[in-house]
Amino acid sequence: MPGIDDKRQFIPLKVAVLTISDTRKLEDDKSGGTLAERIEKAGHAVAGRAIVTDDVEKIRAQMQTWIADPAVDVIISTGGTGFTGRDVTPEAVEPLFEKRMDGFSIAFHMLSHAKIGASTIQSRATAGVAGATFIFCLPGSPGACRDGWDGILAAQLDYRTRPCNFVEIMPRLDEHLRRPKAQGASA
Repeated sequence: MPGIDDKRQFIPLKVAVLTISDTRKLEDDKSGGTLAERIEKAGHAVAGRAIVTDDVEKIRAQMQTWIADPAVDVIISTGGTGFTGRDVTPEAVEPLFEKRMDGFSIAFHMLSHAKIGASTIQSRATAGVAGATFIFCLPGSPGACRDGWDGILAAQLDYRTRPCNFVEIMPRLDEHLRRPKAQGASA
């Protein structure tokens, strides 16, 4: 039966929040604030929070900094997933993915469709894994952030969730990058 297994211990993760916007500042960043609040309420730590403009190189640079940081397990971005000329989050982030998570986009659109109908097709929400770091790119509205967190990420980033969750596979995310000696070879 899917759900929380109370016999398992909660494992707090370190989650960075990136807002992509040409106009927002930390003081008025409702989408990033919504995510940070939910992350902390769930028992995880906000490992970093930043705002960058809708610029491929700036988005990619911040993502790469956090991907390389061992103090960051997960990155969640908000903004830049639409179709206007300035919406470049997927173009900036998807080339970094070692593995793309197509199911995230599908699940997000299913949740979104129930709330906003066919308008959900105007989002290019995406997700993947890079450098053993999970990355989730959500649209830039507080509602979309609530839907993405409450409907997908809260459960998948909770080790107690059954039948499976992202936390339990984290130790194996980078196994393809390990050198032979790291795979148990002796001297």
